[in-house]
Amino acid sequence: MKRLAILLPLLLLAVATEGQIRSNVPKYNPDSVRAELDKRPYFSLFKDNYFIGGTTLGAKPTGQNSDVKFQLSISQRLTKSKLPFDTYLFITYTQKAFWNVFQKSLPMYDLNFNPGIGLTHPVIYHDRFIGQITLLLEHESNGQDSIWSRSWNKVSFMGALAVDHNIELQFKTWIPIIDSGNNRDILKYCGIFQLAGSYLSDNRRFGASVILTKRSGWNFNFNTVIELSARLFKNENQYLFLQYYNGYGEGLLDYNKFHSRLRIGFVIKPQNFSNF
Repeated sequence: MKRLAILLPLLLLAVATEGQIRSNVPKYNPDSVRAELDKRPYFSLFKDNYFIGGTTLGAKPTGQNSDVKFQLSISQRLTKSKLPFDTYLFITYTQKAFWNVFQKSLPMYDLNFNPGIGLTHPVIYHDRFIGQITLLLEHESNGQDSIWSRSWNKVSFMGALAVDHNIELQFKTWIPIIDSGNNRDILKYCGIFQLAGSYLSDNRRFGASVILTKRSGWNFNFNTVIELSARLFKNENQYLFLQYYNGYGEGLLDYNKFHSRLRIGFVIKPQNFSNF
């Protein structure tokens, strides 16, 4: 946690250093920004799509504390950049699963469904496209009933800033709308805002990310995700992927249980940087 206490101010400081944006980023004007947006594919990946397996750190691996985790995440743009302020409308769908493949009958333990609809506006600074601002309406639930049901809705505000060709910073916060009596305290575990920093090497073969989610309360308490990726083949969008999760809220069913898990597998990434 002491290291996190050092990392958080550094991330915030990097957001403030607008003047350090590299000068070799392509230049745009309002018309070329609109044209660039309109040329992008309507269908794309939204978050990382991965398949990883692993176990709990600090304990002997067993069928009870080891699993496979996978995520599918897509985005569909619904309009060209013809809306006010050069925004465009899009929908997203993310599904995350926890699969107990090391137990008898291989049960699927937890499935999380996360559809959304939002508006995105590109950020232009000194005629350079350096990021985007997004307003997103999200629903997240696990599709179960009775005492195992978990669900909540969020009005999320997201910002992304490309500091240079290699580094991107992201911020996300949300207004929660909690409609399930089984997870009224979800903010204590799944948090109130998120900070993320990503690095990609010049040749786009190696990457690293740190995602910090602040849980509610005045304590210095964060859910932490550290990710490393290495592209296996030069011309393919497939990476060897390692993910470390430390904290609460990794899945909805056990949102109030602490996990410290290391998993490895492969990931397919969106173009350039990922959303978190």
